[in-house]
Amino acid sequence: MKSRLVTAVLLVGILLAAMSLFQSATGNVHLAGNDQGYQPVQPIAYSHQVHAGKLAIPCLYCHSGAEKSRRAGIPSASVCMNCHRYVTAALGVLQEEERQAEREGREMRAVVSPELATLYSAQGLGKDLQPDPGLTPIPIAWKRVHSVPDFVAFDHRPHVAADVDCQRCHGAIEAMQRVRQESSLSMGWCVSCHRTMTGRTEKGRPVDPPLDCATCHY
Repeated sequence: MKSRLVTAVLLVGILLAAMSLFQSATGNVHLAGNDQGYQPVQPIAYSHQVHAGKLAIPCLYCHSGAEKSRRAGIPSASVCMNCHRYVTAALGVLQEEERQAEREGREMRAVVSPELATLYSAQGLGKDLQPDPGLTPIPIAWKRVHSVPDFVAFDHRPHVAADVDCQRCHGAIEAMQRVRQESSLSMGWCVSCHRTMTGRTEKGRPVDPPLDCATCHY
């Protein structure tokens, strides 16, 4: 009996070591539920690199829910329209159309990028960006990237209140052309961060994140 137990322990140890070596070699093996690296194609090719990076739009402008609710939320199309009612294409494309119009001695034509055409169509807007009776508004079917199991109660509010940078969990989001899940979001990953931050000062404020199970599992 004892020899069988020793054999079983050795086999499990060898298996775990082999998995670890294989994961280190490939970087593509994850435990069940770990979607690290997930990077789905979205219905609109929204670029955080342009908006959060080059234009330096604050994360909370679009994801205002992070301050007042558990979930950061996906901004409504009306938030997009605050800017894109006027900005209908990339600056370089608009400038090229302006130069072309000057060379041809004509008025500038309206230029709408394919991605923004999708945004306008989803809202049932016509070429004048006004509601078109012939178009039916259809919600944009964004694909969720970051998700935790139902038994995990992650709350954005205390993290935002503690001035935790979005990049700590989401990676260099301002450099991503297409959003991907940068971190594993595993329990060990979360607990490790809480332990590391315990007793530290972040942006001039003391940080003392809880470590008891009921914080995330209630």
